[in-house]
Amino acid sequence: MLKKIIFGLIILLVLIQFIRIDKTNPPVDKSKDFITLTQPSDEIKGILVTSCYDCHSNETNYPWYTNVAPLSWWLKNHINEGREHLNFSEWATYTEERQQHKLDECIEEVHEGEMPLSSYTIIMHKDAALSPAQKDALNTWIATLIKKKQ
Repeated sequence: MLKKIIFGLIILLVLIQFIRIDKTNPPVDKSKDFITLTQPSDEIKGILVTSCYDCHSNETNYPWYTNVAPLSWWLKNHINEGREHLNFSEWATYTEERQQHKLDECIEEVHEGEMPLSSYTIIMHKDAALSPAQKDALNTWIATLIKKKQ
């Protein structure tokens, strides 16, 4: 009986590989992009691209493991949620009030260690983990953006 269950699970695992996620990124209009509009230093730009843009922009790089279901489904859901909460590629479409709110949230999330997600940084994207110095640099820069908008 146990062999039948294991065999059934293997068959199911193989079959679900045929249910693929859509890896097509929406088009990017650089004139609406956060980095283009805010002109951060190369250091801050590097932090944003490495630690934020995979989930919070229309420039997601899909690694090899996004070909493996059900992991791919979970990852695609994270990307969709990330874009829904904050999409740097669509920054110019946000109202001033929403931009201000998102900047405040960025500072809070980075300060509290909520972003980038540990599930993203621990295993496969260690380079996306932020050091204390990177957190400070990013939050200081975002704080200056907030002051400019006020």
